[in-house]
Amino acid sequence: MSTNPINTNPTQADATGGGVTPSFDEQGIMTAIETIRQKLPFLLNLTPAERKGLAKLGDKSRAFVLKAVDVATQNPEALPRSHSVQDVRNIADVFRGMFSIRLALQQLYKQVDDTTTKIGSDAYAVARTVYAGTKTPVARAHLATAASNLARRFGRKPKPAGSSTTASAATPSTATPSSFAGSGVPGAKPETSPAVPPPPSSAPHA
Repeated sequence: MSTNPINTNPTQADATGGGVTPSFDEQGIMTAIETIRQKLPFLLNLTPAERKGLAKLGDKSRAFVLKAVDVATQNPEALPRSHSVQDVRNIADVFRGMFSIRLALQQLYKQVDDTTTKIGSDAYAVARTVYAGTKTPVARAHLATAASNLARRFGRKPKPAGSSTTASAATPSTATPSSFAGSGVPGAKPETSPAVPPPPSSAPHA
């Protein structure tokens, strides 16, 4: 799966440079969903206990229902007086239609769920970049409160004021000021100093 940011509006030019242009008619979509509910006024909300007592139809059971319609149509005398051929046809037609609608909604839900997951991951990556920016030496004094607030959102305790300054005074850093090493951002990798190269390995390469 691609790790590139998603373009949520491919008909418009990139406005952010990151591939994300979040522009869609949310209210219109919610209205359309409500319209679906209005078109299906008999929708139910079953409890777990109610669902447990119902037959779950697979492919063979669906075929059995449809075959029963043919049998009832051709042999109406086989039906009990409590049911008519039209009753059998109606319930089978509603079931067939609801099954098709459910399949379409399941496919749509998977796309919505996958897209939401991907965009959420992209948004989190952007938020981490913002957080890392508040931890740079240049921005630290100006954005100390914002960095502290974001750190609490990450579930991390903010470092005591002056701890980084004390550490820097004791051990000069070779990292550039723009480095995000040690920023506390989840997933950030510490920068290593190139001053002392690692010793060559004596083991042959596989």
